[in-house]
Amino acid sequence: MRKFDYSFLNNGLLPANLINITGAIYSLKTGSEIKKDEFERIFTELEKIAKVQSVKSSNAIEGIVTSDERIKEIVNKSSEPLNHNEAEIAGYRDALNEIHLNYSSLEFNENTILRLHAIMMSYIGDEHGGKYKDEDNVILEIDNDGNRKVRFRPTSAANTPKAMEQMILAYLEARDNSNINALLLIPCIILDFLCIHPFKDGNGRMSRLLSLLLLYKSGFDACKYISFEEQINKNKGYYYEALRESSTDWDKNENTYIPYIENFLTTLYMCYKELDKRFNVVNSNKITKKARIEATVLNSLTAISKSEICEILPDVSPTTVELVLGKMVKEGLIETIGSGRNTKYRKV
Repeated sequence: MRKFDYSFLNNGLLPANLINITGAIYSLKTGSEIKKDEFERIFTELEKIAKVQSVKSSNAIEGIVTSDERIKEIVNKSSEPLNHNEAEIAGYRDALNEIHLNYSSLEFNENTILRLHAIMMSYIGDEHGGKYKDEDNVILEIDNDGNRKVRFRPTSAANTPKAMEQMILAYLEARDNSNINALLLIPCIILDFLCIHPFKDGNGRMSRLLSLLLLYKSGFDACKYISFEEQINKNKGYYYEALRESSTDWDKNENTYIPYIENFLTTLYMCYKELDKRFNVVNSNKITKKARIEATVLNSLTAISKSEICEILPDVSPTTVELVLGKMVKEGLIETIGSGRNTKYRKV
């Protein structure tokens, strides 16, 4: 059975690039905390946008989709889910809200994990919600010819409760070790959770919820304002490759966590960098509204809609935003994706 031991994080032999990116994240974190204390309104608006993007992206990674308009209605609770996909989306919304509102009082333990899973699965009436799997599962991959093969065999159903207990105890021991950096520890826990694959369904989405919970509890809250899930979805090829590399020989206790740690930290760093960019644009009174709209679109890591720009820049009218976007499209600075209400803009 898998042995959970995170003491290697205290041996001083980690790659220099991990230490460098960790330092960069701490520096950006300090800057964002200073700004957040002084400009609460701006961060409140950014959080509203990020919540919609998180719900959309985390589900989209698993192929659970609906229109952007419906996503907003579901997240804002102005409409009930109309089908199975929307029920899944509503469940993720509620689990995410639980973390956003109560992360400080939520302990990282089995009760919390099972409860979050039950919340996430509540709208689809799944009898397995909030319960560990009762049958063994496998992770398949399909080659270019459509042939399936087993890529990874997670922990058996019989051994899952014990594995989850041991993983959490090992985490708590490492968390209380002042020589182990939380930023390096958290991705190790998430990787092990994914390799255990404790639930019949929803393991990927749960891994992202638990990532946020542990980051928030450790004081890293950039993902409240810039969607962590959206960054994963945008670069999911790199994410899945890191997961593949770090899960190889996991069942033999011979895997390396380094690729997954690096991908996790890179994603978090991108969130902090994007937060810094967006704040500087929103809070600048020294440049014109036109320049602020242009900077908002050109600095965005992902395609952005007119309504999202209006939310980021509440003092700029929708008419002004539309005029500037139209001019930027004509000048070839940006391109459109989608049509009608679903139109988004991104840098060419």
